[in-house]
Amino acid sequence: MILNLPLFFAKRMRQPVLNKDSVSHQIINIATIAVTLGITTILIAVATGRGLQKEIRKKTAAFNGHLVVMPFENNSSKISLLSFKNNLDFSSIWKTENPIIYSYGFAIKAGMLKAGEEFEGILFKGVDSNFESSELSDFMREGEIPNWGENNSDKIVISQRIADRLELHAGETVEAYFQNSTTQRLPNKRKFTVSGIFSTGFPDIDKNLILGDLNQIQRLNRWGNDQIGGYQIFLKEPNQIENITEEIYQYLPPELDAQSLNDQYSSIFQWISLFDFNILIIMIIMLLVGVINMATALLVLILERSRMVGLLKALGAPHRMIQNIFLYNGIVIMSKGLLIGNILGLLFYFTQQQWGWIQLDPETYFVDKAPVILTFYEIFAVNLIFLLISALLLWLPSRIIISITPAKVLRFR
Repeated sequence: MILNLPLFFAKRMRQPVLNKDSVSHQIINIATIAVTLGITTILIAVATGRGLQKEIRKKTAAFNGHLVVMPFENNSSKISLLSFKNNLDFSSIWKTENPIIYSYGFAIKAGMLKAGEEFEGILFKGVDSNFESSELSDFMREGEIPNWGENNSDKIVISQRIADRLELHAGETVEAYFQNSTTQRLPNKRKFTVSGIFSTGFPDIDKNLILGDLNQIQRLNRWGNDQIGGYQIFLKEPNQIENITEEIYQYLPPELDAQSLNDQYSSIFQWISLFDFNILIIMIIMLLVGVINMATALLVLILERSRMVGLLKALGAPHRMIQNIFLYNGIVIMSKGLLIGNILGLLFYFTQQQWGWIQLDPETYFVDKAPVILTFYEIFAVNLIFLLISALLLWLPSRIIISITPAKVLRFR
């Protein structure tokens, strides 16, 4: 069996009996803590940043689709001012694979809900039978989403915020009033049954949106059964949203426009795009703190063991072998810090995912608790970057070994 001398000396140097009273012992502990805190902070930043981005995109897409098609006149208002025929076939745009999962027709009309003596302004969003209730299942707090188009025209789904203000629960009835499309002054009155209650934590959605049957708006606006206010489209690959929106726009007749989710909520998506920059800044700072502490610990270790270095040189040990002794110790220190840091980072991830103990203000962050997402690829990438940068910077202080002269360091006992 061939003895690995650098590894042997490195193990001897780490023995507590030999180094417990040394200056380097404390420095090494500080370096280990710095690496631990660095990797933990980076994993937390990545998990929360990615989680918040995905959750906000999920909420906006669930109620608005990845892109919307509507008349140009409707763009400046949430209300469907004009209608068009529901006869567009989006699947004919692509000769190969269709990137659309599904689409449904919709229209929006402003109105008021009345329960007892309380009134609440609303935006009634009518959807056709192609609407997929599974998109909203994660947001339901009470009741269920009806299958509109199957004799459920009088059923609606309202937000938790509206339900609380009007003191409503699933199964109860409520009156709704809409502006009359004719010259009559009296508003149109409808009576609905609350089928379900949702909550997104997204103020723009929870404030006044309710969901119902498109047929109600068609009758209120005196539209034909084939008239809609727009399409909401869901994509297989949301990251291709801009390209697909442009392709659909080129297919549309002149009076219709296609808007991506990014266009509809431009300020919000610009805000969450800054998370990537924030994560990068945190990663750079934590990498510098951890790596600089590691390099400092290695430098102190070399200076403290300068007599050993001089003795090994006097005995004919090559520079590379002596460098490896200290590099092995640096790798051990770094590995210990990375291991503990990964454990703490994953502990945060799983506990936050399970119990959501970090709460957020939904008025500011659009979520009531910090969502977390962390993939194996992200964990691997963070650790690999840390290792590569550390290996490069650990090599630099080890170069000081070349300048150590045996005659000088062995002169004194």
